[in-house]
Amino acid sequence: MKYEISITKNPNPKAKPDPATLDFGTVFTDHMFIMDYDTGIGWHDPRIVPYAPIALDPAAAVLHYAQEMFEGLKTYMTEDGGIRLFRPDMNAKRKNRTNDRLCIPLIDEDFYVEAIKALVEVDQDWVPNAPGTSLYIRPFIIATEAFLGVRPANSYKFIIILSPVGAYYKGGLAPTKIFVEDEYIRAAQGSTGAAKVGGNYAASLKSQVKAHEMGFTQVLWLDGNERKYVEEIGTSNAFFVIGGEVFTAPLAGTILPGITRDSVIQLLKDWGIPVREERFTVEDVFRAQEDGRLTEVFASGTAAVISPVGELRWKDQDVIIGENQIGALSQKLYDTITGIQSGKLPDTHNWTVKL
Repeated sequence: MKYEISITKNPNPKAKPDPATLDFGTVFTDHMFIMDYDTGIGWHDPRIVPYAPIALDPAAAVLHYAQEMFEGLKTYMTEDGGIRLFRPDMNAKRKNRTNDRLCIPLIDEDFYVEAIKALVEVDQDWVPNAPGTSLYIRPFIIATEAFLGVRPANSYKFIIILSPVGAYYKGGLAPTKIFVEDEYIRAAQGSTGAAKVGGNYAASLKSQVKAHEMGFTQVLWLDGNERKYVEEIGTSNAFFVIGGEVFTAPLAGTILPGITRDSVIQLLKDWGIPVREERFTVEDVFRAQEDGRLTEVFASGTAAVISPVGELRWKDQDVIIGENQIGALSQKLYDTITGIQSGKLPDTHNWTVKL
């Protein structure tokens, strides 16, 4: 379906932030994209307007029954001054899988990418050019129909906002300390673990606070049934290098199908490194450490790209991984993915899309 996106320029543009002082998700650009959905009409009225608060009825379904979803991706300034998106087609596909799970109307995937490109083009002056910086893109959908009752809503808003962000690691790529969570769970089989929904993140806060209070950066989630199979690290996919092979949890409905995860797996296969997407236990991980076979642990995600892990605690056991230093494979993956994103390295998989 063809849509015509109207554009209303912000008459009072904001001053651009200093790229050297950018945090994550605290500053927003001058414009946002909005599109409405109504039953009987479908998605309609796509528009780019000045960034501003959203008016919602107090009975809006999103506020009471959490019918919403969101996505996250980035655009980058290349060394030649160009602007690139990273795998927006994969993001579009994942968005519709989440929509389907939450009974939110699907959005044409090609138009989804075009809407992102149109908004970035309007606010392209906000794309920072300092090393490690990028323009974070947050598409989301909320149910706006005013009613009290548990059913799919009849009206929605699809919104995209942009935020210039700094390098995730201010002092360089640094190993993190991870607490293995065996009390609370992130997701269970048949739930929304594979969907990008706010409820998953709200449910994770208790464990995250507990880990922080103990001096850990994040949590390693275990399965919701037996509390023994490794799943994710925080909001990122987890990888373990054991005996020269890379292990990661399978996409079986309880973990998010990360786009960076998919990129990591493809690169590992390109390099001839065995990848095993299969269930394995936290006990397997600690046994591998005892045997000297566990050489690296890292997480992958849009925000940090690659997060090396230097320490794991499970119950009363603590292990240091790779002498709490960044592993060679973690560093290579980080350098390769960020190199492709920034245009420093060739994009042999056609992952990037030029504005």
